[in-house]
Amino acid sequence: MEGLTAIHIIIFSILSIPIFLFSRRTIFNVKSHGFYRFFSWECILWLLINNYRYWFFNPLSTKQILSWLLLIYSLVLVIFGFLLMKNMGKPQDNRKNNELFKFEKTTELIETGLFKYIRHPMYGSLLFLTWGIFFKNTTNVLLIVSLISSVLLYVTAKIEEKENIEFFGEDYSDYMKRSKMFIPFIF
Repeated sequence: MEGLTAIHIIIFSILSIPIFLFSRRTIFNVKSHGFYRFFSWECILWLLINNYRYWFFNPLSTKQILSWLLLIYSLVLVIFGFLLMKNMGKPQDNRKNNELFKFEKTTELIETGLFKYIRHPMYGSLLFLTWGIFFKNTTNVLLIVSLISSVLLYVTAKIEEKENIEFFGEDYSDYMKRSKMFIPFIF
């Protein structure tokens, strides 16, 4: 693999431990959205470990500017998505799904702010993060890792939509018709 060193593998292994611990409730359930999210996080970690050296390399190049735009948009999505879920989704511990994190246990369907346009701002954030890191230093291997991460995020979102339909019913199905998955007005 391009630029693969023992130190990359050691760092990847060490940083995978907290990701595993964070995902421990879902990692062994293939039917859970968290299972696929874990592997996407691992792909993102691999991208980061391979591209950290290029973070500020040639800062005015087209790839770097594109990368920073994607990373900034990723940050916007995660911050506003999280705040909306926490403040408007009315997370409740009585939502019967032990695999969900507390902020994910929303009991109100959110259809305002970012959620008016996209159903998955958190996964959209990870998607833009993936490609933002990729564009720091593009290689064929990292392109494949980025594509795998993107597919895993898509699968994550589709499974979560099934979970949301089970909880919110027809309201969520109707909401899906009025919104996009990750990119407002596009996809």
